[in-house]
Amino acid sequence: MNTIISDLIKDFTLQYVSKWQEVTGFPPESSDLYGVPSPCIVRTGEDVVYWEPQPFPLEEKNLSRVAAALDIQLQDDIHAFYTSQFAGDISATFEDIHLNLLQVWNEDDFIRLQENLIGHLVTQKRLKLSPTLFIGTLDSELDMISMCNLTGEIILEKFGSKERRVLATNLASFIQQLKPALSSQG
Repeated sequence: MNTIISDLIKDFTLQYVSKWQEVTGFPPESSDLYGVPSPCIVRTGEDVVYWEPQPFPLEEKNLSRVAAALDIQLQDDIHAFYTSQFAGDISATFEDIHLNLLQVWNEDDFIRLQENLIGHLVTQKRLKLSPTLFIGTLDSELDMISMCNLTGEIILEKFGSKERRVLATNLASFIQQLKPALSSQG
């Protein structure tokens, strides 16, 4: 596993948790994850859970099922991005873009993530688009932050179209430029 990416995502998550602690006195909260079991939950409130990142417990620290399903090789960095920790999604800004950085909440979520990545890649193949792996969402349901599986670049893309804008040359550079943002959706 790429320890650089793993360390960067863990460090950024700790910055996010620290910002929540500093501003609210509590760890990050999520209403979306209320009622969904996870080792990340440290406290439950009224219709919200408070969470902190936890070590990724599964031995399979890769997305090999995604690669095997499509008979492709995935960028190394994507494995570390999704298998470094369990955490809630992280609200962040990149330049002027507000996004939710996707994370894995529990073992079932890891299975669902892999299924969604497979579906995403199959759709792209059917539309004859170059393969990408999503890592973040935006307010618009069609726009997403993804890693280009051919180049490793991080892009802003419109789902199902060739409309793409390069944000960073690689995942490490992208994570280093993120700023934590408070949101109760993470």
